[in-house]
Amino acid sequence: MPRILTYNVRRCVGMDRRLDVGRVADVIASLEPDIVALQELDVGRARTGGVDQAHAIAQRLEMTFHFNAALRVEEEQYGDALLTCLPERLIKAAPLPGLSPALRLEPRGALWVGIMIGDVELQVINTHLGLVPREQQVQAAALAGHAWLGRGDAGAPLIMLGDFNATRASVVHKTITARLANARLLCPRKRPTATFPSRLPVLRIDHLFVSGGIKVVDIDAPYTPATRMASDHLPLVMDFELAG
Repeated sequence: MPRILTYNVRRCVGMDRRLDVGRVADVIASLEPDIVALQELDVGRARTGGVDQAHAIAQRLEMTFHFNAALRVEEEQYGDALLTCLPERLIKAAPLPGLSPALRLEPRGALWVGIMIGDVELQVINTHLGLVPREQQVQAAALAGHAWLGRGDAGAPLIMLGDFNATRASVVHKTITARLANARLLCPRKRPTATFPSRLPVLRIDHLFVSGGIKVVDIDAPYTPATRMASDHLPLVMDFELAG
């Protein structure tokens, strides 16, 4: 049974303020996912020692990866990645729209990869939306529009996941669920799935949305000493089956 994970790793700086890429990789490895969506990775940034965090984590997990830089400053990059041990192909990596540049909000993006599970290609879109509600709404509308979910090749089965910085009561949630289902609501097992903040998780702002053709078997936000410390978010893990 395939397992997918979404995890905001906060540039691999834990709640103890220690930078530790290996610790993040160990948390992920302990959960044994086949597909990993990561947000807030540094690549070649001075503040985190110049390490390519996407490559370092993928190497430790023995996975291939694609990285999308939402922010570039000369040689330094910051963004999101999709990793997998399965055959894959990059479909799209692009920025998402924001508000006025004068507001100096952090740029955001999305990353879309096709991953073969048996003889079926699963579409996976990883994203990290902004912090300002109006900005989030613009970005969610773009994801639901013709450039992403509305594309002709955005067929089932498809999973969109990541840090949406928005709860189920938000406009963002309503926009995405007009096209996809919230996987939590389809899960037959009810576990705690709040992910933020990791030490005392009360907010469900990391989400998994699924198309038809995907049967949700289990969803969990593992709450352990390691997950509480490695980042300010808990990882969110889903086991699923492909219909047919």
